[in-house]
Amino acid sequence: MCGITGWLSWGHPPAPEIVAAMNDRIIHRGPNAGAVASLGPVVLGHRRLSVIDLSDAANQPMTDSDGRLTIAFNGEIYNFRELRDRLAVLGHTFRTQSDTEVLLAAYRQWDLDFLEHLNGMFAFALWDAQHRRLVLARDRLGEKPLFYTSDGQGGLVFASEIKALRAHPAVGAQVDPRALGQFLSLNYTLTDSCLLAGVSKLPPAHYMVVEAGTAPRIFRYWDLAAHFRDKGRHTSERRATEELLALLDDSVRLRMVSDVPLGAFLSGGIDSSSIVAAMARHNRADLVHTFSIGFSEASFSEVPKARAMAATLGVSHHDRIVDVDMARDLQRIVHFGDEPMADSSLIPIYYLAAFAREKVTVALSGDGGDEILAGYETYAADRIRHLSGWVPAMFSRTALRMMDRLWRPSLGKVSLDYKLRRFLKGHALPPDQAHYFWRGIFDDDEKAALIAADRSQAVLADNPYDGFAAHADELAGCHYLDRAMYVDIKTWLPEDILVKVDRATMAHALESRAPFLDHRLVEFAASLPVEWKMKGFRKKHLLKESQRGRLPDATLDQRKEGFNAPVSHWLLGGLKELSADITHGAVLGQWVRPEAVDRLWADHHSGRRDNGLRLFGLTCLGLWLEEVRHPATVANTPVPLLNQASPDCRAQPS
Repeated sequence: MCGITGWLSWGHPPAPEIVAAMNDRIIHRGPNAGAVASLGPVVLGHRRLSVIDLSDAANQPMTDSDGRLTIAFNGEIYNFRELRDRLAVLGHTFRTQSDTEVLLAAYRQWDLDFLEHLNGMFAFALWDAQHRRLVLARDRLGEKPLFYTSDGQGGLVFASEIKALRAHPAVGAQVDPRALGQFLSLNYTLTDSCLLAGVSKLPPAHYMVVEAGTAPRIFRYWDLAAHFRDKGRHTSERRATEELLALLDDSVRLRMVSDVPLGAFLSGGIDSSSIVAAMARHNRADLVHTFSIGFSEASFSEVPKARAMAATLGVSHHDRIVDVDMARDLQRIVHFGDEPMADSSLIPIYYLAAFAREKVTVALSGDGGDEILAGYETYAADRIRHLSGWVPAMFSRTALRMMDRLWRPSLGKVSLDYKLRRFLKGHALPPDQAHYFWRGIFDDDEKAALIAADRSQAVLADNPYDGFAAHADELAGCHYLDRAMYVDIKTWLPEDILVKVDRATMAHALESRAPFLDHRLVEFAASLPVEWKMKGFRKKHLLKESQRGRLPDATLDQRKEGFNAPVSHWLLGGLKELSADITHGAVLGQWVRPEAVDRLWADHHSGRRDNGLRLFGLTCLGLWLEEVRHPATVANTPVPLLNQASPDCRAQPS
């Protein structure tokens, strides 16, 4: 796991010192080594977190033996040993034991088709001196980030994080109003936009080719939609269950290859427990280290469940209760978030990564299981909406009014009242639009009332739903739940889930690996009949059946809770003062109406409405806007994990 930077300029030789400054902005991604390579029209920079082949020979940017190819690579190629053996048979020789050198040989052997051979998470820049060609590429699901922008003179600047781009003099501090509209709707931005104007994201499963005399060209090299449409490969649910288990076990096996200490995040839920159970089969259980954290608010703590699961599996477990100080830490967390994204689970993952990094450098996670195997409550909402679509809209509106009168918001962890309110408000919408609505933050009317009058036209010009609808249209005619899962894999997963995991772990130089996102497993899950993924209202049915006998029945039958932070409570306590200052500050005030912010606070304080996610989103946005305006105010160092309320707990075999 590393960070990359670079600058391509055909007309004016790019300055290595500028790329070096960009590199310095992301030293947290790779504290073990850093270098810049000047290669004529391109300069490549790299920060290294050493995981595979710890020798200096594996440092980057790496150039092959004859000087033709140079690469700056972020990520891991999990099947690099198999590829290395194949390439050796074809005549390639290797100087290192690294996956980076295998990438260079694979490109030399298969040219741009080499991407189809890779099983991994990656973002890289590869310079081909012979063809004077720069190739930028990103993995299939979007685990690793890659941003780029124009240098203003026909060249291209690129990096793993926006904060690195901002070290280039061509990158300004203007906000893209369209992206701001997306953020207010979702608490994150989509692949097709970025809050920093002029900056773009290379989409997952795409590569860019830049050659002299031609505009950059972007190509897609993987089509997941085709696998959703292919439902004819399975002969029985039993055989599909066996195949799922075998694929997951093999994915875990590949992701356990490491030359540094390795562990796993463990919540006690089915996804992380399935990963740890597979790890315990590939290694002695007591050598598998697992990590969890909790908050002092008991309903938000996963520590008891994680301890019980660790004891069942016989692994070495470590946990900690963290009494956080958001007034002290949030600004730095937003800084490492890079582009603001206000998923409250960014906070526990951030502290969990800090805790795990005390003992390991690599941690496996259960990310992706919900999206590919139908684990979210929103899929149940989609099914209920489908079955009750005949109910007139007036009934759901009346039920919502009665609920608002009789049932005060509880501020709990994805509480029943929150889910019911959201469901009733979106029930009358068409299926694809309802699915988009379930996770919304500010509705269209609320957003229009929030935005300052002089900014309204620019911010509200585009409907964020259009991006979701375009993905749903790729599966036109398919089952509504398949469409919902595909949309989530294209939006929620790469731009929320994987962003927060990448930024939170990289802030502490911890590599996170997600076995559920092995593309073979994702393709297999896409091809499953919907009823095997969600049987009635039983979410992740096939995964649960595959784990029968490995995990306790109570785990297989428990309700999903998610990994959240109690921000609604914090906004009434320790975070209140900072959040009030930021949401009423002059910088954010350029975009929002102060009277609208006042209403949000008044309703939250009175208990009339849980505005926690809205106010938290505005707070993160305001902190980011202030940092963009005054970048020197935040040091590029991680938050220390303080206020440890409990020692490590080591679970012993049962």
